Amino acid sequence: MAGSSESVTVTCSNSLTGTEWHDYKETLLQGKEHVLLVGNGVSPNLGPSPENEMEISFANHSFIVPKKEINMFSDMGKWKRSKAYSDYVGFVLTLNESVKGKKLGCDFKTSKPVEKLVLLLNTLDRWIDETPPVDQPSRFGNKAFRTWYSKLEKEAESMVASVIPPELNAAVVEAAVYLKESVGNPTRIDYGTGHEAAFAAFLCCLCKIGVLKVDDQLAIVFCIFDRYLQVMRKLQKIYRMEPAGSQGVWGLDDFQFLPFIWGSSQLIDHPTLTPAHFVDEKVVNERHKEYMFLECVRFINEMKTGPFAEHSNQLWNISAVPAWSKVNQGLVRMYKAECLEKFPVIQHFKFGSLLTINPEGS
Repeated sequence: MAGSSESVTVTCSNSLTGTEWHDYKETLLQGKEHVLLVGNGVSPNLGPSPENEMEISFANHSFIVPKKEINMFSDMGKWKRSKAYSDYVGFVLTLNESVKGKKLGCDFKTSKPVEKLVLLLNTLDRWIDETPPVDQPSRFGNKAFRTWYSKLEKEAESMVASVIPPELNAAVVEAAVYLKESVGNPTRIDYGTGHEAAFAAFLCCLCKIGVLKVDDQLAIVFCIFDRYLQVMRKLQKIYRMEPAGSQGVWGLDDFQFLPFIWGSSQLIDHPTLTPAHFVDEKVVNERHKEYMFLECVRFINEMKTGPFAEHSNQLWNISAVPAWSKVNQGLVRMYKAECLEKFPVIQHFKFGSLLTINPEGS
């Protein structure tokens, strides 16, 4: 978060329950001049009007190129106490609440920045078509990915500049780093939840500088992030990317985590679909275009062979949970424990002026 001289507004949900919401609210209320809580159309009187949501005054702000700060396991405490951690978790939980009970095809506003971000992702998709895999002895990690990635590395800043208005052009160098980090590693030719987190961080930065607004929340998940997933799955298939830090059968998924969280939120209080249904391939094939969780399962079914309980044991176990709300709560806890609190993942995260390693409240 920005320094103490800046006026800050953070959006989050006011509809979380229990200790999770209490801890979340307390974190957000520390060290900020204004906090606006937005959820289910309710805005508690804790800050300015919704028109000023997530805006930061950048009159004297210096954007920086994000860099790694977590270099050894003992640095993990800095991460968990940082503004970046509380802002990132708040961003994930905000979107988790905003998509609750809604289908992918529901009505939502599509702003100009959202449209520009989709065009950006369409360009990444087109580059895959223009960069076919090469013949090589190794089955996995096709080296053509490096050629594809070199295009992004070269064009990332100009692509981000097409989304960010000219008056915020100084933010481009900072936001573009997260975009480049979000598509996989060109050396190892792998992809994992750390890369996925970089894309969420990219979107979080765009929210913090006011490019994306509260009205864009549904579009962030259902339009931008869903398109991002389509491109990432295409990369994974075409270039046979290795899972980064995969736990194999004991992991939730080889590549993604956030769409399981947000996808389970979509299904909360669904009148007919229960967690038991996602292991039914017929149900998945019929409903995957409506629900992100089911689309994730469909992709797993496409990529893996054998009994679901064997190749995706963690997901199989989740199918026994009686309610989607319990699934969602459990996945949030699991995401924190297995991704956000794991040194092998967070050592690659980069910190700048928007997502800063500085302690919360400083």
